[in-house]
Amino acid sequence: MAALETEAADYVERHRDQRDDAGRALVVHNGRAQARKLTLGAGTVELKAPRVNDRRRDEQGRRQRFTSRILPPYLRRSPKVAEVLPILYLRGLSTGDFRPALEGLLGADAAGLSSANIARLTGCWEQEYSAFRQRDLTGREYVYVWVDGVHFNLRLEDDRLCTLVMIGARPNGEKELLAVEDGYRESAESWKALLRELKRRGMTAPVVAVGGGALGFWAALREVWPETREQACWCHKLANVLDKLPKRLQPPAPSARCTK
Repeated sequence: MAALETEAADYVERHRDQRDDAGRALVVHNGRAQARKLTLGAGTVELKAPRVNDRRRDEQGRRQRFTSRILPPYLRRSPKVAEVLPILYLRGLSTGDFRPALEGLLGADAAGLSSANIARLTGCWEQEYSAFRQRDLTGREYVYVWVDGVHFNLRLEDDRLCTLVMIGARPNGEKELLAVEDGYRESAESWKALLRELKRRGMTAPVVAVGGGALGFWAALREVWPETREQACWCHKLANVLDKLPKRLQPPAPSARCTK
């Protein structure tokens, strides 16, 4: 509320010199709007946003109006709240289970989070992901790629979910997410399918690939892009070095490396 009041006061102050023929200010405070509930990451709160009466008109005669950037019109939930929905979805909640789960998280007055709304959001995410997986990579050069398999505690039938992730670096240093795909325990076949799909969409062989010790990726890389150089990630390099040291020397070794 303090931020909303400051925003409105700043708007009025910026236009305080604009007057009508009678000398009255064209932009003035105008009380508060009706109360509305807003769902935030910390719960649901009730707000009465400050109103501003703006009687100015532009060159086409259209009425000017004050619009809050902090609290846009009709906003009922913070965009941050939507970020928690995929997490709940991955935890196996059906759309029918979202409502009680979110009420426990955000309060009983959580607005705009019905099963129908969540289903629509999920549909939008699926469309965005489908477009991401089909985008053309022709002519885009990647100097480095970093790869890893991210394991979740979720289980599909008898196996834990594994997501294969690839991030690329352009010659100008710009990083770009290249792939997020389901995989089977980081197997060579899973990585091979991912690399072949990227190649089919126009991606050329990167100069260097950086990854962990998972043998599946390296076997797939040598088949799809044999010219790409291989490099172990720093985390695994350090782990390999520590493994060669006596246990009594392993704890101080990383800090000693950083001070040299």
